[in-house]
Amino acid sequence: GINAEYGKTERRGQRMPAKKADRAAAIAKQKGKKKKWSKGKTAEKLNNNIVWDQATYDKLLKDVPTYKLITPSVVSDRLRVSVALAKQGLRHLEGKGIIRNIVRHSGQQVYTRVIVAEKKEE
Repeated sequence: GINAEYGKTERRGQRMPAKKADRAAAIAKQKGKKKKWSKGKTAEKLNNNIVWDQATYDKLLKDVPTYKLITPSVVSDRLRVSVALAKQGLRHLEGKGIIRNIVRHSGQQVYTRVIVAEKKEE
């Protein structure tokens, strides 16, 4: 029963050209689509400062100690300075005792305000 049905050449003959035509159409469609390349989404170029100017330095001293979470990336983002400069600034503030380090890891330093120390002194 099964072999007899699949053995019919007319049926197979009718199917194959249709399949080949479909395949050819699909390939042609793909080729058409492949040529359209998207330019890709590019992030906006950050034009961050690479040296401290007086205004940014004052902001560093005034605003940064008020942040709850202080990381180089947060400082870089808010003060529009490079991350390298932000790291330098945070080490400077830590040296002055204005902020304190919570996590010191090669990849990411996390600092916080020095509120806890003030409460202990009272």
